[in-house]
Amino acid sequence: AAGAPKPLPSSGPKSLREMPHPLATSSSEEMGPALTPSPDLLLPRSIADKDLSLPNGTPVDTSSPASSSSLLNRLQLDDDLDVETRDLFVTVDDPKKHVCTMETYITYRVTTKTTRAEFDLPEYSVRRRYQDFDWLRNKLEESQPTHLIPPLPEKFVVKGVVDRFSEEFVETRRKALDKFLKRITDHPVLSFNEHFSIFLTAKDLNAYKKQGMALLSKMGESVKYVTGGYKLRSRPLEFAAIGDYLDTFSLKLGTIDRIAQRIIKEQLEYLVELREYGPVYSTWGGLEVELSEPLEGVSACIGNCCTALEELSEDMTEDFLPVLREYILYAESMKNVLKKRDQVQAEYEAKLEAVALKREDRPKVPTDVEKCQDRVECFNADLKADMERWQNNKRQDFRQLLMGMADKNIQYYEKCLTAWESIIPLLQDKPETK
Repeated sequence: AAGAPKPLPSSGPKSLREMPHPLATSSSEEMGPALTPSPDLLLPRSIADKDLSLPNGTPVDTSSPASSSSLLNRLQLDDDLDVETRDLFVTVDDPKKHVCTMETYITYRVTTKTTRAEFDLPEYSVRRRYQDFDWLRNKLEESQPTHLIPPLPEKFVVKGVVDRFSEEFVETRRKALDKFLKRITDHPVLSFNEHFSIFLTAKDLNAYKKQGMALLSKMGESVKYVTGGYKLRSRPLEFAAIGDYLDTFSLKLGTIDRIAQRIIKEQLEYLVELREYGPVYSTWGGLEVELSEPLEGVSACIGNCCTALEELSEDMTEDFLPVLREYILYAESMKNVLKKRDQVQAEYEAKLEAVALKREDRPKVPTDVEKCQDRVECFNADLKADMERWQNNKRQDFRQLLMGMADKNIQYYEKCLTAWESIIPLLQDKPETK
């Protein structure tokens, strides 16, 4: 690579790892003096035009790249992720079909091994169906609104096109559900969520589903009920750049996904033709005694090419397309978090305007304004940390995906080359015997 790798843009002089979470502690000694916006913060103007500071006093530099391409160029290009001590391992396997009077569905075994103190046992094994995974994701979105929640594979399939009980579909979904839980397990915040622990350990999950909103955190409630009455004046540059990047990323990936599906469809159509094409040479060989050997060779060669193409198409369908779909959904999830961040910032701006109009009568900044600023800073810190983690995962996943695709194509063409080379001796002129 040309030049040293550059880190993801940060909104301060400290790195994301060094930056304390705005809501990480309630200790007055650690937090310093009470958070009070400076007089200029009370002016009714955009947050993007003001100098902000974190609750711990650290000044915030809102300078950032002005475009999605410059943001992309500043991303890290290193290969290795931070090595952390793993104390939680989760796997999804052993899908089983259940046929009941009212419905038919698939359950998966979720096995957990851990050394964490908050778990009563070192190992758990429960069975979960798709709607249980969906419940978990919804709960994570409600209780951790400032974080990026990994996507689930789409629930519905086109009737008559894909059999959702076929071995291929069930295995593809199992892999996606396994990756979903592993994404959560690797997250330093989501992995400690109480709903995630319940999902991994509870024998009867329905009892917890009935509790509804009772387990929502205060943070989740505060963001969940933000109304859409506030309009954001301007998104800070670094978040605008992230939004532009996600739009471009989704567009490009969606195009690749559509083209890849067309290629696979054409490969399968070509495969049907090849399967009809090969036996014709074998039938012809039965009529031509002198040509029977080379014609049988061509028939066998085409058969080998059929097998190789079938394997390539399966790899594209089972390994390539699911990763594209996951990251398309991942980008949409990140956009949703970005919208929630904008809502909270808009609410904060509106509250600052209201205080500015009454600043002569109320010199002290209301507590609800301070809490709203806390939520803005919480969103900023969490979203940027999750964006950095997402970029690391994306870099690793796509490197592995593209290398795998290259290897599979090389193997396909090598098999075809070997097959065609094998019939050349059969087609060459043989010396006449005297």
